[in-house]
Amino acid sequence: NEAPAGDGLIVVNPTTFSRSDLAFSSAALAEGEYLATAAGQPVATQATADGMWIDAGCLPPYSLTSLVRAVGVTSTAIDPLAVSANLLENDFVRGEINGDGDITRIFDKQSQREVLPSGAIANQFQAHEDRPNNWDAWDVDIFITDKTWTADPAVSVQVVEAGPLRATLEIQRRVLNSSYTQRISLAHNSARLDFDTHIDWRERHIMLKVAFPVDVLSPSATYEIQWGNTERPTHRNTSWDWARFETCAQKWVDLSEGNYGVSVLNDCKYGHDIKDNVIRISLLRSTTLPDFEADQGEHRFAYSLLPHTGRWNEQTVAAAYALNDPLIVASGSAGQFSGSLIAVGAGHVAIETIKRAEDGNGLIVRLYDFQRMRGEVKLTCAFPVAAAYRTNLLEETRTALPVDDNTISYEIRPFEIATLRIVPAEY
Repeated sequence: NEAPAGDGLIVVNPTTFSRSDLAFSSAALAEGEYLATAAGQPVATQATADGMWIDAGCLPPYSLTSLVRAVGVTSTAIDPLAVSANLLENDFVRGEINGDGDITRIFDKQSQREVLPSGAIANQFQAHEDRPNNWDAWDVDIFITDKTWTADPAVSVQVVEAGPLRATLEIQRRVLNSSYTQRISLAHNSARLDFDTHIDWRERHIMLKVAFPVDVLSPSATYEIQWGNTERPTHRNTSWDWARFETCAQKWVDLSEGNYGVSVLNDCKYGHDIKDNVIRISLLRSTTLPDFEADQGEHRFAYSLLPHTGRWNEQTVAAAYALNDPLIVASGSAGQFSGSLIAVGAGHVAIETIKRAEDGNGLIVRLYDFQRMRGEVKLTCAFPVAAAYRTNLLEETRTALPVDDNTISYEIRPFEIATLRIVPAEY
């Protein structure tokens, strides 16, 4: 191998979790070039029509990682990935698709169990007549499912990415009067199935949902809300249960039994319902009051299915953040800096915000507990810290916090939202 050539790249992890998902760059490598870490370790890439996928390894929280262009012959070990018009498979999961474009099987190879019930279809588009008794654009009534239509068989199913880092099937279909193209993708190092959807929505008084029946038995499901999560029943035994047939959630919902579960993640859709063992996301509506043209036209959105062992935990939350905040790739170099700008040493705590203080005195870090756990939290900074304080949401200083060199200690309570002021030593 020869010395690095050309400009380098910086891969930025903008989230509070360590992660190893793929990064996308619109830059391309010239013939004979490859990417390497600053230490000279080759990095696996996959060329695409408009750039390349990059597997930069495990990236620390809130970190910058420099990659350099090099020339010569190199190879990297990649986990096997298989794809055809009816198959997506890696070391973690096997997904099977029929000729209509429906997912008929998802097998979790790590847990050696079927994710779907026997004979079920996953990722099924369901269109429902949507005529609420009142408040056309606000209400969803429980009789929404009285009239239902499903998508037509696929017009086309073709392989558009064939590895080694990522495999993708592109499926073209139609539901009622609306045509859509969906790309179903699987990375070589993850059990997460991604569904990137582009639809030209041309309906009136129709709600579109996507359904995932899963082979999981639980009387309750978990829905992420801002700064935490809540549970709702999966049955309708009481009038209160009937009234909660549609539930708001943000980045993820989860259905788990004692030792296994399935999470469904999304990047912009917040209506869900989970009854018995069927997880559904509300994707689109087409109300006519007050806006006759509401939601008409083109939409693009993404959602993912993530099977996991045990109940939901930081794996689900980290995957949801990864879907919503992809790794950022820019040209340049991080210089001598490597590792995390700031990291929290507790898996049940997420740093949601890092910003300059409104009064200019240091940084504001806002974090929260998402697993209803209490205990000591240690924040480790990549810079010397002179002082740290607990503040309120208005950034008004309340109490000083212990600082040991560049590490701050804080006792967090279940579901607590904490706002801290960090003053760097050289500030």
